[in-house]
Amino acid sequence: MAVTVEEALDLIYKNVTNKFVKILPIEQALGSIIAQDIKATHNLPPYDNSAMDGYAVKISDGGTCVSVNHTIFAGDNSDEELVSTNAIKIMTGAKIPLGTQCIVPIEETKECNGGVTLPGNLVMSKHIRFCGEDIKSGDTLLKIGDRLSAHQITLLASQGISHIKVYKKPRVAIFASGNELKMHFENVESFQLYNTNTPTFFARAEELGCEVDFVGTASDTLEDIKLHIQSALDSNLIITSGGVSVGDADFTKEAFEAFEYVNIFNKVEIKPGKPTNFGRIGNTFILNLPGNPLAAALNFELFAQSIILALSGDNSKYLNSINSKMKADYKLRAGKKTLVPGNYDGEFFLACDKFAPGMVSPLATSNSYIIIDEACSGLTSGDYVKVIPTRFSFTSKEKVDLVSKS
Repeated sequence: MAVTVEEALDLIYKNVTNKFVKILPIEQALGSIIAQDIKATHNLPPYDNSAMDGYAVKISDGGTCVSVNHTIFAGDNSDEELVSTNAIKIMTGAKIPLGTQCIVPIEETKECNGGVTLPGNLVMSKHIRFCGEDIKSGDTLLKIGDRLSAHQITLLASQGISHIKVYKKPRVAIFASGNELKMHFENVESFQLYNTNTPTFFARAEELGCEVDFVGTASDTLEDIKLHIQSALDSNLIITSGGVSVGDADFTKEAFEAFEYVNIFNKVEIKPGKPTNFGRIGNTFILNLPGNPLAAALNFELFAQSIILALSGDNSKYLNSINSKMKADYKLRAGKKTLVPGNYDGEFFLACDKFAPGMVSPLATSNSYIIIDEACSGLTSGDYVKVIPTRFSFTSKEKVDLVSKS
């Protein structure tokens, strides 16, 4: 029995986790999901220091000529103490000498006999960066499930952390089935088609941070499909397209069942893409997508991406949507939730003029899609919709409603 879109996603979130970790140097960890909480072990800054090239002074010396006979540079370990009627020249980042009450920038002073004249009305603590004002020792910097961007790696480097425990990137194996399919590097006959699904899945899984294996295109025989399955079982996720419908040569389902396949859901109440199946063999998850290219690609965005996010260990594993408005009217037949590709321009969503499950061009020219509720028979210009991007990742730590309703 077919499940709803919401039920399918719930089953994915319920069943899929990532428990496999490894240690990486931080230079190689960009985009990885952290598998440990990180607490600061050092204050940042580690000592009071100057935010400007200037002079360390006393507030009471404002508006007077003070003597200057010493300079502290960044990296100097000076133990000098500042006394009244004197100033110490100091460079940005240098440790503040004892007794300093504020820093006066060089450009705000004037030379005088033996030193510099300070401006009046000096402000206590101005241009001083205090120890721990950025990060305090013991602060939680990163949590399990955070994705490491360049700026998170900055945090690690600031604490002298060279290696980090991360979740292993999901390993995905991909193959298609069909006697009519040829790869793009093969010659195609007039009665055959190029296999567009496999390169699409491969590229998209790589974009989502996976390690991807292509194990070939299986012919429409039970034995050949079983061979392709066997060669992919060391992966976390196998994604196939085609062969899961009810045709005479659709053997994919039977082939998987030969490996003690456990069904999680069989068919989804969605258009296009009803023949989408999800299950597992041991610790390897299986997603069977439709053979039609647009149906396969759209359902990859919805279901495969959710599986990959869950496998990655990412806290933000739920797909998220952007609130937008329809740019033009759109009519459809009610009865099933419908995936509609289109373009989001920052304010409006415009559905593709023409698309069908077997097409390849609509998703290539789109940057997003919407899911229209089964009760909806049309949207009018200005109606609010929930846009799900395909050209960048937009996810949430909390489950959200993705469906647009009239």
